[in-house]
Amino acid sequence: MRIGELARRTGVTTRALRYYEEQELLAPERSGSGQRHYAEDAVDRIHLIRQLYAAGLSSKVIATLTPCVIDGRATPELLKRLAEERDHLDRHITDLTHTRDRLDSVIAGASSNLRTGNPCRRDTAT
Repeated sequence: MRIGELARRTGVTTRALRYYEEQELLAPERSGSGQRHYAEDAVDRIHLIRQLYAAGLSSKVIATLTPCVIDGRATPELLKRLAEERDHLDRHITDLTHTRDRLDSVIAGASSNLRTGNPCRRDTAT
């Protein structure tokens, strides 16, 4: 498929697809006239790339983590690196959950203030 079709099917811009190519995250075939052509599995690859970006990974990290997706082969080093990134995400999720819980506490205090007129508890914002 051509770049416009891949963009439409994945919801990303053609500019983003070119960026992924520059970062060596995506490797299209080229026609004789230089047009990009993508295999069907590029759709799944773009979805994976977007998920990893959404998780906070950089293009450099994504490039090191996805060779198995490209050539179908894993190495012990790759598995170790994937596990490290998963552990990093787990820590980040824990931190975000804690932050959300603190925000819930602040919201509860503010809601109580609106209902009762009592001052918000000071310890809810720390």
